[in-house]
Amino acid sequence: MGISRILGCLLGCHILFIPFSLPVNALTAYDSAANLSSSWINNGSRDIGVDSEDYSTLRPIFLGQGINASFACGFYCNYNCEGYLFAILIFPPPGKYNYPEVRNPKVVWSANQNFLVRDDATLQLTQDGDLILRDADGTLVWCTYTYGKSVVGLNLTETGNLVLFDSNNASVWQSFDHPTDSLVPGQILVLGQKLIATVSNKDWSQGLISLVVTEYGVAARIESNPPQNYFALRLYNSSNTEPRYLIFKNEGLFFLPDTALFEIDNSFSAQYMKLEPKGHLTFYGFVNDIWKVLFNPLLGELNCAYPMICGKYGVCSKQQCFCPGPTAGETRYFTPVNDEEPDLGCKEITPLSCNASHYQSLLMLRSTTSALILQLNKTEIGNETESDIESCKQACLSNFSCKAAVFLSGVENGGACYLLSEIFSLMKDARLQGWTTFIKVQNISNPGEPPSSSNPEGPPSSSNPEGPPSSSNPEGPQSSSSPETIIRQLLSTLGAFVGLVFIVIIIGRYLILKGKDVKEDGEDKDLLQVPGMPTRFSHEILVAATENFSRELGKGGFGSVFEGILTDGTKVAVKCINGLSQTKDYFLAEVETIGGIHHLNLVRLVGYCANKSNRCLVYEYMFNGSLDKWIFHRNKELALDWQTRRKIILDIAKGLSYLHEECRQKIIHLDIKPQNILLDESFNAKVSDFGLSKLMDRDQSQVVTTLRGTPGYMAPEWLISAITEKVDVYSFGIVTLEILCGRRNLDHSQPEEDKYLLSLFKRKAEEDQMLDLVDKYSEDMQLHGEEAVELMMLAAWCLQNDNGRRPSMSMVIKVVEGVIDVEDNLDYNFLNSSGLGATEAVHRREINVGFASPVNCIKKV
Repeated sequence: MGISRILGCLLGCHILFIPFSLPVNALTAYDSAANLSSSWINNGSRDIGVDSEDYSTLRPIFLGQGINASFACGFYCNYNCEGYLFAILIFPPPGKYNYPEVRNPKVVWSANQNFLVRDDATLQLTQDGDLILRDADGTLVWCTYTYGKSVVGLNLTETGNLVLFDSNNASVWQSFDHPTDSLVPGQILVLGQKLIATVSNKDWSQGLISLVVTEYGVAARIESNPPQNYFALRLYNSSNTEPRYLIFKNEGLFFLPDTALFEIDNSFSAQYMKLEPKGHLTFYGFVNDIWKVLFNPLLGELNCAYPMICGKYGVCSKQQCFCPGPTAGETRYFTPVNDEEPDLGCKEITPLSCNASHYQSLLMLRSTTSALILQLNKTEIGNETESDIESCKQACLSNFSCKAAVFLSGVENGGACYLLSEIFSLMKDARLQGWTTFIKVQNISNPGEPPSSSNPEGPPSSSNPEGPPSSSNPEGPQSSSSPETIIRQLLSTLGAFVGLVFIVIIIGRYLILKGKDVKEDGEDKDLLQVPGMPTRFSHEILVAATENFSRELGKGGFGSVFEGILTDGTKVAVKCINGLSQTKDYFLAEVETIGGIHHLNLVRLVGYCANKSNRCLVYEYMFNGSLDKWIFHRNKELALDWQTRRKIILDIAKGLSYLHEECRQKIIHLDIKPQNILLDESFNAKVSDFGLSKLMDRDQSQVVTTLRGTPGYMAPEWLISAITEKVDVYSFGIVTLEILCGRRNLDHSQPEEDKYLLSLFKRKAEEDQMLDLVDKYSEDMQLHGEEAVELMMLAAWCLQNDNGRRPSMSMVIKVVEGVIDVEDNLDYNFLNSSGLGATEAVHRREINVGFASPVNCIKKV
């Protein structure tokens, strides 16, 4: 069955033909629709002429023309063309000579803004109805996940909507439901959806600015923690039950949709609206061969009030951006991120360090405040004794989380003090009298140096303003034979001896520590020799990024994880490893394993810190945390639906398949469990935590290793310590059951006979009542109960006591995708020789977790 479907797909695939003999502007050569088994390659043969001011390259797949605008769908890049978007673009209809042309196209939707593709990337509409984007090396970049939903074709509509449709011409998936930073006429933004601005006009990845529909109206905000509104329009109270959504028309932006929020001139042909990187909501209309800004409705002429108008730490004054600067003769603390683009913000020359807080001071900016000051999470000092400006400054200096203090004088009780944990754009204006901002700065270039000055308010002094101490004796020299002289000489000799002993102790201590440092430095050098090693961070940078490790995301067996933001604005999760010698192998295995591999379903290691006792791992930030937080609660409102759970199971399988089958040497993860599956903002699942992983040569049938893993997820063969990659398959089976059932494999809240999930699974299978196991806290799961039971059978296949009967992870993927069926005659008697269920036996056995040797993965060539 599987082979015939694969052959059918291969024989049915075709590439949309473009007649290259036509002129480059003969756009009528392109279609607006395609059937299943179509594919398109991103190469130069698709280039067409584009009239644009940003040196665009457009490689169309579809072209469509509406009444007021034309649309193109395909691969697009601009400026230096380092990477391509799969995007939809709007451009004006044909000109007065009525010949097709592309003039100043603008991106209004994209699939892969955070992961650009290269030349020879492929877009494929599969036989199963999935639209898949892969990079040139085959990496899966983006997918609609519409397999099995009766898709028969793909169409770009005259309104710029990319639609996958079924045999009844009904929409199965459409780009309008997945907005990026723009809306076109006819497009709707519903409650809970948002527009997210890009970082800049040249960097298409998602930035910090968003526009959202709330239950009260509409809000523009900066995506900090927590999000902070810089514009909000309240239209309804919470008791209103009408549907809430925004709709963009040629006449303007409407709510619900009869309430006009912003009205515009509808005489322009092509129109669109865009949430700009700096926070403006801009309406565009095409006139006289250019896109004209119709208006920016949010904050009007208050340009400096936008939260990212000058980037982080940037100061906006009279529509100009600059870095917070010292007065003449003072230290320079900030430098532009990009000298040629001052609006991208500023960065600290020396990051703040909690280990050198005595070297921190405050840089004062008069008539300056934050654009978000009234919405920020603030601390206000209200009583008279603490409402003065000095108390405000001291409150910031004594709190490491504080990055700046903003003081407003002349209010009740003398003043109001606001402590900022993040600094976005600041606004400076002579009319802001009474507002003073104090930015915390680090005064030395090496925060690890011992202090050489007791002055906490400025740089260490290099000279003594009062001069050296006097050596003269006003009372004249003392006689060498006097008792006072003898005593003084004895004390001097004794002091010299004590000093010599002290120096010997110091030198000895230094040599001991030096030897230890050399050893640790040697370990670090070994680490640095690994090809493809991720970024190495100093401990001070991570301290600043995590605000002194103050925002904890969770704890694990080897340390705690903290939320952080790097100096370039990248949000990360920083895992600090506890201990030294005991966890060294764990740390090395994690860095060297995941640092050398890249896959969409494996968490990305951004960097690491290996500085003596400070060992940290810096991962990409996963917005929705770990899987266990979503499947083990009993809240119907938070329960994941069927399609999301199915996709998570498929994502885990793809990540494990890559580890087992697509590397020159197999990597066995050895600790697959919900806590080690992380979810991004779209609930894409990624396998994490490779500290216990084990390398296995392909010519090895099994490997003997120390017992390691988590009770409840360990295969029966662990009891004899001879394992293969099939131990991961077993763990995957347990996790799959937990996802489908919405409960842990060992649940003490259940009756004694139902406490162990495998025992309950066996009984329900024998009674043909497996539907009873489907998560009862999700109505959608109940509606898809039969499909869930099919995946339970897959889990049973993965849980076979004989590891030779378990499927490979690539076979698991084919089952989930519907290519092959689960093997017949499964053994649901999950028992070992002791009479206990395999997972029960491990639960009841005392586990001494072992540590992995460093491993490395090199992709097959």
